[in-house]
Amino acid sequence: MNDLDVKLVQTSFGKLAPKGDEVGRLFYAELFAAHPELRPMFAADIAPQAKRLTKMLTFVVKHLDKLPTILPAVQSLALRHRGYGVAEAHYAMVGTALIASLARGLGEDFTPQVRQAWIAVYTVLAGTMMATARSRTAA
Repeated sequence: MNDLDVKLVQTSFGKLAPKGDEVGRLFYAELFAAHPELRPMFAADIAPQAKRLTKMLTFVVKHLDKLPTILPAVQSLALRHRGYGVAEAHYAMVGTALIASLARGLGEDFTPQVRQAWIAVYTVLAGTMMATARSRTAA
């Protein structure tokens, strides 16, 4: 993840921000369409979860240029996910759904360069979450 990736992610997410919780709804629609086996891990009413996702994404994206600021929140989320039964394989599923939902939400603004920036950022954050879960499991 480099400075250009951060700028592209922040700029593209800024275009989605006016859409509010639509980002979260798009994400969960993509996730459950591609991986219906994950649906039982979530409450029947996904709206509150979609709101939390949007809030977390907003926080993380806003502070990407200050990674130490967001790492505690990312690590805390990793531990909550572990408690819900999230496995490392789920992170690839989530990444795919995130990219698909961003593509739908941004339309033609989701250029190959923006796509690569989101993948780079997600790879760093998901890697941090998986490492956190592994280290706390081994402890």
